[in-house]
Amino acid sequence: MKAIWRGQVIAKSDRTLEVHGYRYFPRRSVRMDLLRPAPKTKDDLACPHGVRFYDLADGATRGERAAWSYEAPLASMSQVDRWVGFWDDVEIE
Repeated sequence: MKAIWRGQVIAKSDRTLEVHGYRYFPRRSVRMDLLRPAPKTKDDLACPHGVRFYDLADGATRGERAAWSYEAPLASMSQVDRWVGFWDDVEIE
């Protein structure tokens, strides 16, 4: 599977997981050099999974909160601990 943003492959893996309708990629398969940690909001801090949101950036442009990762997930999300999920503006194929 691939995650594509503005025509650029930002993640590619044969080992992804679908959880609650979202596709997650192992962190090592994601172009982390294109992700920038987004500032945490009050809601982010209240999340029980230790969520970290990311903006996508290609040098010239920046997308807002296009990806996330659970850094301290509860048991219900432990299978995607530190994996990366993408919002709808990132095409998954």
